[in-house]
Amino acid sequence: MNRFTTFLARDKDFTVLAITTIVVTFALYMLLGQRVFSLAGVQSMSIQVSEFGLLAIAMGLAMLTGGIDLSIVAAAGLAGVMASLAMSGQIIPVTEDNSGMLFVLGVVVALVTGLLTGLLNGLIIAKLSVPPILATLGTMILFTGIGMAITTGNSVGILVGGFSDIAALAIGPAPLVFVMLIVVFVAVGLTLTKTRFGRRIYLFGENDVALRFSGARTERTIIFTYMLIGIIVGLAAIVIIARANSMRVGFGESYLLQTILAVVLAGFNPFGGKGRIVSLGFALVLLQTLSTSMTAFGFSPYAKNLVWGLMLLVVMVVTYYVNRPRAKVRRPRDMTGGLVAPTGTFPTVRSKAGAR
Repeated sequence: MNRFTTFLARDKDFTVLAITTIVVTFALYMLLGQRVFSLAGVQSMSIQVSEFGLLAIAMGLAMLTGGIDLSIVAAAGLAGVMASLAMSGQIIPVTEDNSGMLFVLGVVVALVTGLLTGLLNGLIIAKLSVPPILATLGTMILFTGIGMAITTGNSVGILVGGFSDIAALAIGPAPLVFVMLIVVFVAVGLTLTKTRFGRRIYLFGENDVALRFSGARTERTIIFTYMLIGIIVGLAAIVIIARANSMRVGFGESYLLQTILAVVLAGFNPFGGKGRIVSLGFALVLLQTLSTSMTAFGFSPYAKNLVWGLMLLVVMVVTYYVNRPRAKVRRPRDMTGGLVAPTGTFPTVRSKAGAR
C-alpha cells in the first residue's frame, strides 16, 4: 500500500488522469446507464477505440523522441487504399480459389505500405535533419496525394469474403481487434521498458547529445522508431478497412487531433523523454467514453471537435501548472548569520552571539 501511494505521489500526471477517468466514467454511467454501458455498448466502444488506439500508440512513440507524426492518418489511409486495391478484384480477379491468398496479400500490403511510410519519415528526419513537424507535414500531403491519384477520390471496396469478419470476430466477450490493441500495447510497453532500443528512445527524447556521446547511433534509433510507427499504422489500416469493408482517402481525418489529445492527456512530454503506455490506456478509455456519450446525448460532429480542442487546451494548461517547479524563496543571510531585510528597508543585523 505504501509503495502504491508513493507511486501516485511521484507520478502526478498518472494520478490526475486515473482519478479523472474513474470519476467521469462513473458520472456518465449514472447519467446514461445501459444506453451506453451495456455489454453490446462496451463491445462497440472497444471496436471503435481499437483503430484510434493504434494510431495513438504511433503518435506516442513519435512524441517520446521529441517529435510528432502528422502523417499517421494519411499513412493509414494510403496503406488501407493499397490493401483494398489488392483485395478489390481490380488488379487480381477474386475467385473462391484465391480468396485466401488475396486475404493474406491484403494484410501484407497494408503492413509493408505502413512500414515504407515510416521509413520515409525516418530517413527525412534522421538523414536530412528536417524537423519532425515539417517532415511529417510534407509526407502527410504526399501520402494523401498518392492515395487521391490512385483512387481519384473514390472509395475502394473489398471483394474478398471474410475480411470484414476481422472486426466481427471475438475471443470470448472481447472483440478480436481489441485483443490486437492489447497485444500491441503490451509489446510496445515491454519494448520501451525492457529493451535497449526502448531506453534509447527515451534517452533520445530527453537528451540526444548524451545518447550520441554514449556511442549509440542516433540516426538508426530515429529510423527504427518511425519504422515501428509505420507498422502500427499498417495494423490500424487493417482494422479500419475490416470495419468499413472499404477504404477511401481522407477517412478518419479527425483522428489526428484526437491522437494528439490522447497522448498529451496521458502525460507525454511534447519535447520528448517522458510518457507511459499505461497512462495512454487510461486516456483512450476516457476519450472513447466521452465520445460515445456525446453521441448518445446527440452532439453533432462539429461540437465534438470543439470539445476535443477545448480539452487539449485545458489539459496543456493543467499539466503545466501541475508540473511547474515550485522554488522555495529563501531570504539571504549576511556573514554573521542574520537575515537581510527586504529591499527598501535598512537591515538589522543580529549576531548569533548576542541573540537570546
